[in-house]
Amino acid sequence: MGLDLDFVRAQFPAFAEPSLAGQAFFENAGGSYTCAPVITRLERYYRQRKVQPYGPYEASRLAGEEMDEARARLAALMGVAADELSFGPSTTQNTYVLAQAFRRWMDPGDAIVVTNQDHEANSGPWRRLADEGFDVREWKINPESGLLDPADLENLLDERVRLVCFPHCSNVVGAINPVVEITALAHAAGAFVCVDGVSYAPHGLPDVGGMGPDIYLFSAYKTYGPHQGIMVIRRELGHLLPNQAHYFNADTLYKRFTPAGPDHAQVAACAGMADYIDALAAHHGIKGDAATRNAGVHDLKRAHETALLQPLLDYLKARNSVRLIGPAEAAQKAPTVAVALSRPGAEAAAALAAHGIMAGGGDFYAVRPLEAMGVDPGRGVLRLSFVHYTSPAEIEQLMAALDDIL
Repeated sequence: MGLDLDFVRAQFPAFAEPSLAGQAFFENAGGSYTCAPVITRLERYYRQRKVQPYGPYEASRLAGEEMDEARARLAALMGVAADELSFGPSTTQNTYVLAQAFRRWMDPGDAIVVTNQDHEANSGPWRRLADEGFDVREWKINPESGLLDPADLENLLDERVRLVCFPHCSNVVGAINPVVEITALAHAAGAFVCVDGVSYAPHGLPDVGGMGPDIYLFSAYKTYGPHQGIMVIRRELGHLLPNQAHYFNADTLYKRFTPAGPDHAQVAACAGMADYIDALAAHHGIKGDAATRNAGVHDLKRAHETALLQPLLDYLKARNSVRLIGPAEAAQKAPTVAVALSRPGAEAAAALAAHGIMAGGGDFYAVRPLEAMGVDPGRGVLRLSFVHYTSPAEIEQLMAALDDIL
């Protein structure tokens, strides 16, 4: 049984919103539509439970229980322990806090590996550690393909490398990097691994426990939820790094790297993301424990997206007026499609808007990979990004619009 698209779209109020009727959404890499269970939980929290959580009275008890539920259920879906998952105001902020923890833990001369395929949020905080006397090494992409070669990483690894940071997939290149292989290489050299999953997680929450990275970061507002950063930090590393929160929270792993107080309502509403995954699993007959259900839903999403993506890639490959960034094979790529044009990407996005296509243009904070591939960040790219709720008709609408503007 394939993905039941009618059922999927019924879970998103945006598709019944009159103000959005007739418009096809192709800027999902910037933030997805929010699913109904998240909206329901968020509204309920603000109406019924907007009090300090974890108190002795009923509204407070329920508020705290919903926050704990969100953490436990999302962790179970990704195959990690509940205390290994924590929330923060954004992935950018979470990465900054982690960089400060590594700054205090490492010795001068120790090394960190970053890539120039990253969104700046998973690169800049680590790169700034060079100002503190640490060795920041760059794992460079192929300037033609935009891909990272694990063999190039091996040449950067030695006994001084403490951390390897890379994206699960880039927000402009879109290629899906082999997390398991890269993690194994880093671990064999004695380094920890930090994976930026912001651009991958919307296409299916990953099995973080099975893949093996020590840190995995993504954003709930791109995975059909509220504006929260979600980070998995495995227990060994989490207790090794110095506490970044209040000293009396040092013994609680999920509090150690969140120095700011949590947004109670948004954390609680994140349980709606698990509700949505479980609803998809139940509707499609996927049974088993949380991780098994998540894996089945992940595969349904990816199969649907891949089937829609290949015709779009073939269409773009056939046009001499565009440069397709990243792989041209859908199986190797998330449905985040960037193209360099003869005019600025933002202009092309504005032209598409007149055809009912909601897309984006610019550098998308991916200045380093664009420069490495010879694309002027000032002109940027046109980015066409979609997820599993996108329909074949919307892909056709997009290609018809592209015919008119290219």
